[in-house]
Amino acid sequence: MSIPSGASAAAPRVPEAVHRRRWAILGVLMFSLLIVVLDNSILNVAVKTIASPAPTGIGATQSELEWAINSYTLVFAGLLFTAGLLGDRIGRKKVLLAGILVFGIGSGLAALSTTPGELITWRALMGFGAAFVMPATLAVLMNVFERDEQPKAIGIWAGSVGLGIAIGPITGGVLLEHFWWGSIFLVNVPVVVVALVAMALLVPDSKDPAPGRVDPLGVVLSIVGLVLLVYGIIRGGELASFTDVTVLAPLIGGLLVLTAFVWHEKRSDHPSIDISYFRKPAFSAAVAAIALVFFALMGVTFFSAFYLQSVRGYTALESGLLILPLAAAQMIFAPRARLVVDRFGARAVCTAGMLLVAAGLAAFALFGTDTPLWVLCVVFFVQGTGMAHIMPPVTVAVMQALPRERAGSGSAINNTFRQVGGALGIAVLGSVLSTVYRGDIEGHLGAVPAGARDVAGESIEATLGVAEKLGPAGKPLVAAANDAFIGAMHVTALGSAAVALIGAVVVAAFLPGRQPVQGAGQVSGGAPAEEPVHQR
Repeated sequence: MSIPSGASAAAPRVPEAVHRRRWAILGVLMFSLLIVVLDNSILNVAVKTIASPAPTGIGATQSELEWAINSYTLVFAGLLFTAGLLGDRIGRKKVLLAGILVFGIGSGLAALSTTPGELITWRALMGFGAAFVMPATLAVLMNVFERDEQPKAIGIWAGSVGLGIAIGPITGGVLLEHFWWGSIFLVNVPVVVVALVAMALLVPDSKDPAPGRVDPLGVVLSIVGLVLLVYGIIRGGELASFTDVTVLAPLIGGLLVLTAFVWHEKRSDHPSIDISYFRKPAFSAAVAAIALVFFALMGVTFFSAFYLQSVRGYTALESGLLILPLAAAQMIFAPRARLVVDRFGARAVCTAGMLLVAAGLAAFALFGTDTPLWVLCVVFFVQGTGMAHIMPPVTVAVMQALPRERAGSGSAINNTFRQVGGALGIAVLGSVLSTVYRGDIEGHLGAVPAGARDVAGESIEATLGVAEKLGPAGKPLVAAANDAFIGAMHVTALGSAAVALIGAVVVAAFLPGRQPVQGAGQVSGGAPAEEPVHQR
């Protein structure tokens, strides 16, 4: 319902007691988000260590490493719809506290894993907890800030991702140099304790006064569909073939189940996701941009860890420090992105951001074994700058397209497409990397015992492990492995850049341009301001 001009100033929709401490609340929300982001960024620098044989690591293969990442993101993405609805229904603070607690328990168990299977299981439990954290943080933010301050708050919220990207690899590198690999998960536990105390004291509860019912069938269909689809993609990378029945069956099954999910959501009177949201071109373009940029970037993040550590020989800590330019760009530009959007419009800003991301990804196709460090730093800074001008505007577009009382659902949509895009990016681009690498290295495995050739050709870590066992005779194999990986990385980088270019076309075609100044009772795009928010 529209609010008359000037009414907002006289009677704020956010209670005064909450409004006064809104920036402290944002700090707590950023801390909660930091935990989730920190975990993934730490894991990215630890993949080489975890792939090493015991006692250094647990001997995880490349596909097991992909599943250690994807078990988290798939459970996370599959439960986001329900987590958003539960937050809207029973209270966002309650689900936020529960999610952080489960995440902390999963972190402690993951640290004690002795096999890749255990690590994958406990990472899935961490994803279960994170699914209730991410949408709740953004939903609470939308309910403690007035409409005119929301873009600024979302920019700062998005900038905290850059902080996590910076702290994660450096923290992971320090821990891996002084402790065993499980310490990268154990470090989450004290952070969780601090977050729980801060949330209990500062964060207000809020919920939808007229919530929808939970959609268990929709949840099951989304989880099953995503797991089948990504399993098929990863299996294709393992076999270096996408025509095998064990690849085609899950791929086709996943697509059919996801089609059934959409069909069910359109006909349900209490859907997990309201399909009608996607009839708005700007809304659809925004979520597509989120998915595409994370599809491209997560795949590159996965293989860049092997490039920096396996090919270039940097330690986990040194690799983490090389990511600093990307993080710095995010922290510098994300909180200020709203100012650029005000001047040029979301369409121009997000298109330029996508082109910067595409340029940064394409640059990986020029990297070799001796590329100067300053070039890597410039490329990472360009990528971070591009992301900083994409994520805040598209997040604002998604969140402000929905009524404030449905903030949990809006946040769930935003984060689901982000996580699904990232998971598929790791699966698809990881499979491309594996397939091209295997094809290039197979001709150089003549000196390897016949029984070990399949394992040696699976990944660069496996090849280097076999080469080390061969002693001096393995030196030519090391050089061949580096060359094969560089070639595979070039192909994968160009594929990532192509995906980012598709994203640029999507946002250029469908995101709105510069918006005219609205009246006091209207928001950007002419949508009426919301009803008072229900806080407790």
